[in-house]
Amino acid sequence: MTPQLSFAIDFHVHSDESYDGHEPIELVLEHAADIGLDGVVITDHDEIDESLRAADLAPEYGLVGIPGVEVSTRHGHLLAIGVEERPDPGQPFMETVETVRDLGGIAIVPHPFQRSRHGVRKRHIEDADAIETYNSMLFTGYRNRRARTFARRRGYPEIGASDAHYLPNVGRAYTEILVEPSAETPSKAAIDGDDLVEAILEGRTQIHGKRTPVHKSTVQYAKGAVRKSTYVLTSRAPLVPTIPASMDRSG
Repeated sequence: MTPQLSFAIDFHVHSDESYDGHEPIELVLEHAADIGLDGVVITDHDEIDESLRAADLAPEYGLVGIPGVEVSTRHGHLLAIGVEERPDPGQPFMETVETVRDLGGIAIVPHPFQRSRHGVRKRHIEDADAIETYNSMLFTGYRNRRARTFARRRGYPEIGASDAHYLPNVGRAYTEILVEPSAETPSKAAIDGDDLVEAILEGRTQIHGKRTPVHKSTVQYAKGAVRKSTYVLTSRAPLVPTIPASMDRSG
């Protein structure tokens, strides 16, 4: 029996294009590759330009490129994954779900039921393509457990994600996606974002809240913090090359 191909993807990450984000996409991509992820989806709030650029740049970092956006619907937030156009914010939740599908993407409900974070209430979720049942930004596990119960009772696929707004938090939670190899896609190198989105719809996901032992993750996240600090310092020094060099846009 041919083993399934495994991909580790963080589907909910913010860049500095979000009003509450802080990181340039180059740093996010470099850090994701450094900690062993196969991809990250930039899901900025009601902005998609940097996500599209990140999806284009991802292969340069050895990552799968998948665009996305976190849409502010009338009833709460919705992740639109695999779209190349931003759905209009402020529309009813279910109308936005249908728009995401019309655009060729999938609609994932992030941090459901959390009103303080614009989570959608249960009564508004008539349908969706998946539920974020593990969000690493929670102080307790209660909301995650509630989301998991909701998803399993209704048969929704589940994803886990970091909801990172700072570089060291990228990958703190992620989704492992299992893809069946075929004649057209015999190896990981042949798999693209569309294949991963299809695997989510089929429910071939596993959630990981802690990617590595604490002592290893501490080193990895510390490296991310150092990388960010180095970028900030060198980008502000007129006679010093920007590190990493990929961040130098002066040319």
